Formats: sequence, structure tokens, C-alpha cells
Amino acid sequence: MAETTGIQWCHSTWNPWMGCHKVSPGCKNCYMFREQKIYGYDPNVVRRAANATFNNPIFWAKSGKVAPGSRIFTCSWSDWFIEEADEWRGEAWKIIKATPQFNYLILTKRPERILTNLPYDWGEGGYPNVWLGISAEDQKNADKRIPILTMVPVITRFVSAEPLLGAIDLRPYLVGLDAIDWVITGGESDFKNPRPCNPDWVRDIRDQCQVAKVAFFHKQNGGSRKVGGTWGGRELDGRTWDEFPI
Repeated sequence: MAETTGIQWCHSTWNPWMGCHKVSPGCKNCYMFREQKIYGYDPNVVRRAANATFNNPIFWAKSGKVAPGSRIFTCSWSDWFIEEADEWRGEAWKIIKATPQFNYLILTKRPERILTNLPYDWGEGGYPNVWLGISAEDQKNADKRIPILTMVPVITRFVSAEPLLGAIDLRPYLVGLDAIDWVITGGESDFKNPRPCNPDWVRDIRDQCQVAKVAFFHKQNGGSRKVGGTWGGRELDGRTWDEFPI
């Protein structure tokens, strides 16, 4: 969808389909619903992208417009595992496999659909260029979604705690063979009424990651105004946190 992006933890975004349905509190002020309306689309309708957009990674690989090794946030305007995309997902998996020079970051709120919607040749560790993650805005959804993610055979697992709506104890999931490899935090951004993110919640997650030697990335503090190009700024305790798992 975009060769470049303002999302700090990736280089590009790719949306083979758009539209979604809200499934938990973190979805309340989702930017996708605002942005799709601006473009004249119903954000509640899941639709396949035009062929040019659907096949963007193939074009990027051939043209060199996106550098090898780039991190591509996949389905930033939907959910890779949403049911309405079942008929298109197989074709999208083929594109991912055909472009091993890119790393695809797939983030979902529907981890219960992962195992039944992996490609037939996924193998014991998955495609090496796929990072699988779940969104967890609070403890309830962390405890609901992360255990499912840890059962999926994949090289890199991550958690996006954004918008962070409360304290989360991730320690049980940061150790062991199936541990989480990377954690992203971020406060909610909204022009009218963003829910506040307590810096102590972020600090606690950061400290948990440091103890477990898990990569930690703080995307933004959140709020209704931008500081240095991000919502609420990015600094936590006088510095930015930009760690990656590999």
C-alpha cells in the first residue's frame, strides 16, 4: 500500500484487503475507521484491494523501490486472519513466499484463526520472513491471545500493546522456547478523546523486557497532539526505545 510509512517500527505497509470489525476495547478509536471514511469507503466492509496494490510486494522486489530486509507491516487497515479474507489469503501467502527479501509483520486480534489459516507448506518454523504478532491492550486480552500465539510454529513472535489501556504482566510469556521475542508499546492517539496511557504501565513492560532480555520498542506516548512528529512524543525517561528482535 505504501512504500514508506510514518509507523516507526516498519519501513512499509501492505494492505491486500481493507476493512475490519471491532472485537475488543483497543478497537474503539482505531485509525482505520477514520481513514477509510476519508477515502469514501465503509470501514466495516472488508474488500480486496485492486490488483496493483494487492501485488505491490512483487513490484517492490522487481523495482527495488523497497530495500531488501525491509519490515513490511501487513494489513495495517484490516486483520490478516479476518474471516472475510479467507478467499484471498492463499494468494497473499504466495506473494509473501515469493519475496523472501522482505520481512512481513503480521499483527492480529484473531489468533484463534491462525493455525487453520496457515499455508500448506508453512513447515515446523513457518516462513522465515514472517513475524507473527498479537495485539494486547490490557491484561485480559494478553492472557487470551498470547498463549494461542505461543502455540504457533514461527521464528519470530511479537506483542503490540497499543493502545495500552492498563498494566500488563507479560513475564509468563517472555521466557521459554516459545517465548515472545519483541514487545511494542504505545498510547492511544485520537483528535477528540484519547484514553490516557500511564507512563508507569510502559515502564513496567520495559523493565519486564529488560530482565528477560526481550527487545522493547516504545512507539508513542499517545494523546491528541503531536510532539516531534508522533502522538504525544516518543521519549520515555529521557530517551527513545527502538529495539528489534533481529
